[in-house]
Amino acid sequence: MNIEYNSPVILTYALLSTVLLVLNQTVLDLMPLFTVYPEINLADPAWYFRLFSHVLGHGGWDHLVSNFTIILLVGPILEEKYGSRDLLLMILVTALVIGLLQVFFFSTALLGASGIAFMLILLASYTRTKSGGIPLSFLLIVVLFLGKEVYMSFSEDQVSQFAHIIGGVLGGLFGFLWESGSGKKNNQPVDDSKILTGLD
Repeated sequence: MNIEYNSPVILTYALLSTVLLVLNQTVLDLMPLFTVYPEINLADPAWYFRLFSHVLGHGGWDHLVSNFTIILLVGPILEEKYGSRDLLLMILVTALVIGLLQVFFFSTALLGASGIAFMLILLASYTRTKSGGIPLSFLLIVVLFLGKEVYMSFSEDQVSQFAHIIGGVLGGLFGFLWESGSGKKNNQPVDDSKILTGLD
């Protein structure tokens, strides 16, 4: 039985984050390069790098495991559905948006993949209905997950509900945009004879 590297983007993401945490705990402190700070320094190349790299950094094993339990559960399914390139684009856009908003509107540092995890959760819940409407299951996920994060944002803890909310909003937006973009293809009539014979 062969073990397949079935989800290159998600598996590479998980491996990079894990290796980074191991190195950070055993060799040298790398997390400052993988944390976005509430400062603007356009002359520093590392500033631009951190806008994306913060989704690789984690404060400890509990932090990493809690995020990648979700990411490894739904990520491979989404990578198969949308393709590696598109899913990587969604991850990078989500990281950039969260990073920029953290820099401009918040006074704390941020690291971790929780924003990506929430993006994937909402993306997984969005499946275009035959009528083109918004699926009820998606709305329930929005209420349950994002509603909880909005409520928790009023508490004082070390979790960035902001990143969760933004990630979830972007996941829903990606789902809508990608499903709408593929809708025309999905609505094309299908030649039954080609299905039965297996011919193109």
